Amino acid sequence: MTSEADPLTLVLVGPMAAGKTSVGRRVARRLGVAFVDTDKRIVAAHGPIPDIFAEHGEPHFRELERAAVAEALSEGGVISLGGGAVTQADTRDLLKDQPVVFLTVSADAVAGRIRGSNRPLLAGEEDPVERWTKIFEERRRWYAEVASATFDTSRRPMQKIADDIVAWRREQR
Repeated sequence: MTSEADPLTLVLVGPMAAGKTSVGRRVARRLGVAFVDTDKRIVAAHGPIPDIFAEHGEPHFRELERAAVAEALSEGGVISLGGGAVTQADTRDLLKDQPVVFLTVSADAVAGRIRGSNRPLLAGEEDPVERWTKIFEERRRWYAEVASATFDTSRRPMQKIADDIVAWRREQR
């Protein structure tokens, strides 16, 4: 589905805790379209993400994720992808003809957002912010590759960011 076929499709990508869900809900409400969080869809169909990683491994999870992204794109609306969705070339290919917003965030701003969270890629002995930073640096080029626009969520209210994204999206029509 191209953006011409559904002018209100919008995809949000970015690292863990960048605000994709909170911004995405606000953007969808303003645009009058559905909001889809592909991670939540995977959890509803297959169980908790940490369990999928533990029982089946990351490659299996990434295939479930690619399928969830394809399904969401076929429906349209505002679609929030999990932080690692862009690591797979097949998933990036699905985004080629879509308006994609990359939500970026600084490590300082994200520190309070990720402490105490149950994110499988942040588990372990390493400081979660250091691990988050490494993961973000590994994925940054893929976010940039698929992005049509970039918005920083570090220091501005989520509603203001959502308003700016809505204005940008309406200009794309």
